[in-house]
Parts: sequence; C-alpha cells; structure tokens
Amino acid sequence: MEAVSRLRNGDVTPLELIDAAAARIAAVEPSVNALPTLCLDRARERALNLPRPAGDDPGHLFGLPIVIKDLTAVAGVRTTFGSSVFADHVPQASDMLVTRLEGRAASIIAKSNTPEFGAGAQTFNDVFGITRNPWNTALTPGGSSGGSAVAVTTGEAWLAHGGDLGGSLRIPASFCGCVGLRPSPGRVPRGPVPLPFNPNWVDGPIARTVGDIALFLDALGGIHDRDPISLPRPSRSFQSVLGSVRPPRRIAFSMDLGASPVHPAVRAGTLAALKIFTDMGTEIVPLDMEFSDAEPMFQTLRAAQFAGDHAETLARHRDRLKPEVVWNIEKGMALTADDIGRAERARGDLYQRFVRQFDTVDLIVLPTVNTPPFPVEVRYLEELDGQTFDSYVSWLLMTFAISLTTCPAISVPCGFTAEGLPLGLQLVAGPRDEANLLGMARHFEDAAGLRDRLPIDPIVRH
Repeated sequence: MEAVSRLRNGDVTPLELIDAAAARIAAVEPSVNALPTLCLDRARERALNLPRPAGDDPGHLFGLPIVIKDLTAVAGVRTTFGSSVFADHVPQASDMLVTRLEGRAASIIAKSNTPEFGAGAQTFNDVFGITRNPWNTALTPGGSSGGSAVAVTTGEAWLAHGGDLGGSLRIPASFCGCVGLRPSPGRVPRGPVPLPFNPNWVDGPIARTVGDIALFLDALGGIHDRDPISLPRPSRSFQSVLGSVRPPRRIAFSMDLGASPVHPAVRAGTLAALKIFTDMGTEIVPLDMEFSDAEPMFQTLRAAQFAGDHAETLARHRDRLKPEVVWNIEKGMALTADDIGRAERARGDLYQRFVRQFDTVDLIVLPTVNTPPFPVEVRYLEELDGQTFDSYVSWLLMTFAISLTTCPAISVPCGFTAEGLPLGLQLVAGPRDEANLLGMARHFEDAAGLRDRLPIDPIVRH
C-alpha cells in the first residue's frame, strides 16, 4: 500500500520500481528460482503509457510491479503451465484477469514458477526445476503458488498472483511467512477457462501484509461478463473497511478437523498463536464438526476437474506428463455419474453444516498446514506422525477441506518453529465475507507483531 501511495504522489516512478525489482531479482534468483520467466522490457514499455484511474478507483496500482503465476496467460510472454508439453508456448492474448490488472496500471514483470498444471503443493517441474524456500533453501516453499510466495517474501515484487484449488495460495504463504488469501469463487474473475462454472479453483493474491492483500483484491475484483460466476465489487473497497472491522468476539478452533495428523511443531506454534486471540478478549470454542468425509469428496471433485481440463492433453502427450498428473486425470475419467453425484451431495451437506457455525462465531481458525516445510527432494509428504497418506494431495486436508466450503480463507503468519521456519494460521469467514475476514486478520496481524519480518535475504543451505 505504501508503494502505491508513493507512486500516486509522484515520489517514485514505475520505471524506478521496475528497475529496483530487476536488481532484487538478479540478486536473489540464483538461490530460490522463483521467477524463471521475466518480462521486464515489456513492463518498461507499458510503463511509459499507463492507463489513468477511472475516478477514485481503489484498485488502481499506478505502475506497481507484480508477478503472475505461470498458469495464467500474459500476451507475448512465455506461459508454460509448468509442463514440458507447453515449454515453448507464447499466448497471443492475455487472461482477462491480466487484462484487468493492466487496465488498473499493474506492471507485470515476471511469471512465477508452479508445478505442472498446478498439481501438488511442492513447486517443481521439468521446464524450470525446483523453487526453494528463502528461510532455508534446502526446503520447499510449498505450492502450487510457490514461486509467487517466494517472490514477495524475498522482495522481488510487491504483490503476486496465484491460484488455489486445494490450498495453493495458503500453503506457500504459510511455508514462506507471508499472507495468502483464497477468495470466494467469483470474487476474482478468470478465463476464459474450460470449466467456467466450476467453483473449486480460484485465483487470488499473495502479499506481505493483510493491507496489501486488500489492495490487490480491490485490483483483481469486479464482475466480468465472460466469467459466469463472477461477483460485483462491494460498495466499499476492501482497503476502506480494514480499519472499521472489530476484533473477533468468538472463534471456533480445530487443531486437526478430526481427520488429519499434525506435526508437534505446528501444534505448539498454533497453541501459542491462540493466546493472541485470548489476549484480544476473543472467546475460543471448539469447532462443532469434523471432516472425516472431506477427502473422498474432494478427491472425486478434483479428479473430475482434472479430467475436464486435461483429458485431451493426456491423450496426446501422456509420456510427457508427471505421474501424479496422469493419475489424477485417469482417476477423473474413470468416475461415474453416480460417483460425482454422491460427492456433490456430500459436499452440499458439508456446506450446510459448516455455514451454520457462523451463527455463533465470527471466524473458524485452524493451522494452515499440518507440517512445517520439508526437503525440496521430497515430491510430496507420504507420512506424518505415523499416518501414511494415500496420494500426493492427501496431506493437504487442512486446506482442501476448507476449499470444499467455498468460504473465503486466509493464511497469516503466526510464529516460527524452533528451527526458525514460518508457521501460518488459517482464518475462515462466512460465505463471501472477505471484508470481515480481512479486517479480523488485520487485528491478528497487528497483535502478532510479525509484519515487519519481510522481505528477507535467502538463507542458503544444502
């Protein structure tokens, strides 16, 4: 928010910030590999003729440098989707999300690394290799928006775009010590996409602070005729409501959703973070439901989406896709109408049980991830606290269970492990209530006192 204010006032120019970002990228990229595709000259050229704000537009960025995840098309810029099948793909047209951001004077300086088709919460692919956690470069930053989280954590960019199906905005935010918001479906228009009515995958912001998340959400949001589930902009900007939201009076808490193992360091850090709420005067009660049925319904709905999105690619290029992607597409192709119908009915029941919680609480709170960051050589977590996971997404239950509800959720930094690794706390609000979610997250952020820890220089370890 400060950088946009300085741009608006003319204290700095977009070209100066692009050059500053370029210098920082050159300094830290060899250690982290977060932004494998740069488009600095394109950004500089566009900065010479930026669109002016239409009236008092709270989402106008005045030339602020940002990055876009490499699953989203930027016209004239290499966009690989993290797949060797598309290693040389250069789209002629931008995703409408990108068009909107550039219409609000964002300077897109780079594409951020992602796993193939965003599949998995570990950021690596055969095109660009592994992205590394700046708190310890021997560890993963999470995924699938890992490159975006690393970019804002290290100061390569002020804001970064990402996407979230099972936790891909929240998990890397937790692992990297920044803030990631999964908005409500439709809050951020996207496309055109093959499955425009599907509410499971959403685009959203990653930033260093809750205030910056509010700024970026104001820039990203607004109804769009080409996205059939898009939502109108609220009557008040997300930035303007931050200071008017009261702290939460009552929250419901779950350590494990009744379904997930949790690493001892996450348990300890989460319990310590809860004291921040009690010191605010917030009452904490147990979450009055569990999620033992979340994984089968999520796995079914996720597989159906993968088949819808990528079955044609599998038919043409099976030998070039990573095994996890092949498995997910084939799982979707093998589903019956009854399988999908049962999963949708179960999800409907889960939604009703979940939203009833907000009749008596302001927020639902839980750990963002059940584990601290793990080594980059590990493709995905196969076991935790004696429990073996069935698939490469099973360990993500703390986030994908919340995705099923469609309620907005944010990961905010809440502390560190004894080894100095970041931990995130996941806050969830009622349907389409990003305004109160961001305001209450800002109260937690202020009380936690961790906002000034970023950006950091990468801590290089092998």
